[in-house]
Amino acid sequence: MKWFTHKYVLDDVSFHLYKGVFNKTEQTVPFAKIQNVHRHTSLFHQLFKVTSIHFETGMAGDDAAVKFEVISPAEADRMEAKIAGADRDGRAEHLNGGDLEQAACQTALPRQISNRSIHFEPTRKDIIKASFTSLSFLVLIPILGSLYSKIDDIFHVEKQAEGLFKSILSSWWMITIIIIVLAVASTAFGIVRTFLKYGKYQISSDQDRIYISKGVLDETAFSISKERVQAVIISQSLMKRWLGLAEVKLISAGSAGNEELGVNSLYPYLPVRRAYEMVSEILPGYEVSQNMLRLPAKSLWMRMLRPSWIWILATAALFYFKPTVWKMEQAWWMLSIALLILVVMSRLLDFFNTRYLLKDHFIQFKTGSLATNLFVSKREKVIEVHITRSLFQKWMGLASIETINRAKPVHHASVTDVPLEAARSFYHWYGGRQNDIKVE
Repeated sequence: MKWFTHKYVLDDVSFHLYKGVFNKTEQTVPFAKIQNVHRHTSLFHQLFKVTSIHFETGMAGDDAAVKFEVISPAEADRMEAKIAGADRDGRAEHLNGGDLEQAACQTALPRQISNRSIHFEPTRKDIIKASFTSLSFLVLIPILGSLYSKIDDIFHVEKQAEGLFKSILSSWWMITIIIIVLAVASTAFGIVRTFLKYGKYQISSDQDRIYISKGVLDETAFSISKERVQAVIISQSLMKRWLGLAEVKLISAGSAGNEELGVNSLYPYLPVRRAYEMVSEILPGYEVSQNMLRLPAKSLWMRMLRPSWIWILATAALFYFKPTVWKMEQAWWMLSIALLILVVMSRLLDFFNTRYLLKDHFIQFKTGSLATNLFVSKREKVIEVHITRSLFQKWMGLASIETINRAKPVHHASVTDVPLEAARSFYHWYGGRQNDIKVE
């Protein structure tokens, strides 16, 4: 019934969708509302030479995206070309008369032959490094454990396995061989798993859009208009910081693809320097500066004196239950001290890692303790700012600043305990946003 009743029409400016049998619905979605394009080709799609494509908008609700779950690749290409053409037409309206002829020539070109700059394709070394950084090689052990459990449920091999395990544990050379085999198998499994996920990975861009594609058996492609990017986040986990790697994520007004598939992320295991360079290459309007301002010493005192409710509640629970650890009845206060040390160390690391910078039309925040996030946005993309001061912050001449960007959900970025002068500069900096916004 869906196949018979669901229809669509594309004109030069919008989608027209028709559906329903008794209650018929007609929906019009202008191309100008399309934020992101997400294409997913699973193994099932490949068998039938079809694909799926989603056009994400900045709207909310069930009709926030135009979805085609099964469609031919040629038709998907035609739709994307329509969207790309609409983007170029929209940009051409803001050009002066001398550039209109050039923009018209670019619009006439099909998307398939437009010039794309390839910014990144992983090498074998990158794949191997990604497999170890993502700990993919550890996945084999729980898989084998789960497989053994299911076999035991069906064939009840536990008793026979006990005898086999005893004979293996009694021989040191058998243990050595098994450890070597498991290590080799786990490493190979991790590399293959990472290759299937990140093989054929490519980050490219043209004048208007950014394109991310990946996958061998399960292919995923994502594109976003450069004008729709609201902010960039460069994140590093603890292991990535040790290895000098980083992940770059794009924040957009639409839901940036499927988070489980990670299509809104540039390659998650980029070298840090290359990650910074790639942001400027792909988004020429963005700048990433590594010279940022630190927090003053009084911010450290503010963080240390701020109550830790986690430690307070945990200590109260330990005092009430007084658990015995290693036959020590007074172990509860030792656990409380250990937790307090962890809280203090976390706050120290967060203080030393926190940075901020206001530069021309750009703003940068870096926060985090073990893992860090570097937030970069333009003033025209920030829709709201907050400046808050608690009683203790007033006494010490500090404040907290926060930015809000359009996203789904709305994205908040903040830095606590900055000097009051910096908060005032932040307020006046945002006041200049009216000069960045062009009202037609």
